[in-house]
Amino acid sequence: MRESRSIDASVFAEARSRGLDPVIARIVAGRITSDTPLDAVLDPQLQHIAPPSLLTDIDRASERLRQAVVQNERIGVLTDYDADGLTSHAVITESLIRFGVSMEQVTHWIGHRLEDGYGISETLVDRLLESRPLAQLVISADCGSSDETQIARLKTAGIDVIVTDHHRVSDEGPPPSAYAVVNPNRSDCAYPDKAIAGCMVSWLLMSHARQGLIDQQAIAEGTPKLGDLLDYVALGTVADCVSLGSSETNRAIVKAGLSLIRKQQRPCWQVAASQLTKSSRDINAELLAFQLAPRLNARGRIDHSLRGYEYLVAVSITEATNAFLDLDADNTTRRAIEKEMIEQAKPLARRQHLHGGLVLCVVLENGHPGVQGIVASRLVEAEGRPSIVLTPGNDPETLTGSMRSIPGVDAKALLDSVNTELPGVLLRYGGHTGACGMTVRKDALADLSRELQEIYRARYSDVGPKPQFLVDAELLPEQLSIAWIEKMEALAPFGRGFDQPVFVGVFQVGSIRSVGQDKTHLSMSLIVEGRQVQAIWFSALEPRTPPSVKSGDWIECVYSLSINTFRGQEVSLTIRHGELKQEGNMHV
Repeated sequence: MRESRSIDASVFAEARSRGLDPVIARIVAGRITSDTPLDAVLDPQLQHIAPPSLLTDIDRASERLRQAVVQNERIGVLTDYDADGLTSHAVITESLIRFGVSMEQVTHWIGHRLEDGYGISETLVDRLLESRPLAQLVISADCGSSDETQIARLKTAGIDVIVTDHHRVSDEGPPPSAYAVVNPNRSDCAYPDKAIAGCMVSWLLMSHARQGLIDQQAIAEGTPKLGDLLDYVALGTVADCVSLGSSETNRAIVKAGLSLIRKQQRPCWQVAASQLTKSSRDINAELLAFQLAPRLNARGRIDHSLRGYEYLVAVSITEATNAFLDLDADNTTRRAIEKEMIEQAKPLARRQHLHGGLVLCVVLENGHPGVQGIVASRLVEAEGRPSIVLTPGNDPETLTGSMRSIPGVDAKALLDSVNTELPGVLLRYGGHTGACGMTVRKDALADLSRELQEIYRARYSDVGPKPQFLVDAELLPEQLSIAWIEKMEALAPFGRGFDQPVFVGVFQVGSIRSVGQDKTHLSMSLIVEGRQVQAIWFSALEPRTPPSVKSGDWIECVYSLSINTFRGQEVSLTIRHGELKQEGNMHV
């Protein structure tokens, strides 16, 4: 199912008044509203980022960190196991090194997805409290806003906790046992951009702390600023799927961070470039989101995430290469597990949708908990409905799951309502508007599903299924050129909230061949009005199945555009969906 993307007429008019190409103007107007300044998209600048001082509790957090640095206290860094958490971990530890803190005084606490679950969990705190010597200060990142019980345990043990996070704070407010809670989504926080990732919150804290340490002469005035750590922040921001549309902060950070990554001054970026690209030109937000971030996240889904952190902070090419190869192997395993689970989940979700399901809830008894979120995302793509994928929990009486939602439907608000109406069904949950994790009582699954349908029907009756593709335009043949693509790419970075442009067009098939290890991808040359372009159609075929189109056929393609640098520079189409329009009676 595809639809033409709706646009904001006032944004389109302003973009055209500035001389933007009509299609380029449509692309912009289909992704932002008049509430977002056009310059935030066309020319995002770091200087427009709001100052850290607007974050509630940041002065208190900075002062406590200064005390820890001056008194040589033992500091624990506790972060989530995904790419946002790992990049936050790198930002904090690399900053501490600049502040003169010995890494011998720093302990690393990254939860294990399967053993600990999300956040400052009970088992993670157990291990931290058993460690010796005991940390005197713990800095969390990308977690902690809903973990009062465990933070209270740390406080009782004499450990101060600084929470840095971006997840929603509960209605009860931030955890009172925390020494400080730095989170733009606190109700009492004046920081204007609520869409920043956890790694950015960590960076703002450490930047503010640096200045405080200098002001109080605890470190030298010439201590380097932290701008060169924005490469980590860019990766974490893209990986966490926060908005790159409405948030000028995120756009500016990703743009600046990509520039740093392309310079390849860290071993991790040098290795990523050599392993994942043919040219530094290919290093963009899409590569971070769809190639590098999945490898970082895969370790957390399969094993312990510390290896991902070790990759990011590696000091030599050898260290970075060895870590990358470990992450890559985990990613291969993850993909195999994911493929099997998707094959099981899709027919179950389809059946629920056909029977009127508004929120799809699929249980995979033999599923791997580490890839629930990915499978849920695939169900959203296939069915256009919010989807939950559940697998057996560590406790045989529970299920753990991940939820992914659609535009206009707040996943966290849905679960909040369930928790209010049916207390005790959700044993644990948390997350964002678009994604949540949860632990559910097995015997209450039917109650959960029924309540979700009722809440959705009452609150989101006007929200239809998400279309599979939102199409920006049908391009003219002359726009299938390197020059025009470069105009389009000037709008980058693309990502959540400012997704990569998608086009539609009818082409005649020239050459065609099956490629890939299992021959499920199609490599084609496409012809339109005498112009020939190369195209790739990933996962177009089932294994050992011949192509449904042949040379000479006419097909309608939904596609994205890029410049392929493999053999110089040439226009390349990536086909998202294709339909035979007319069979050809000749070879071309």
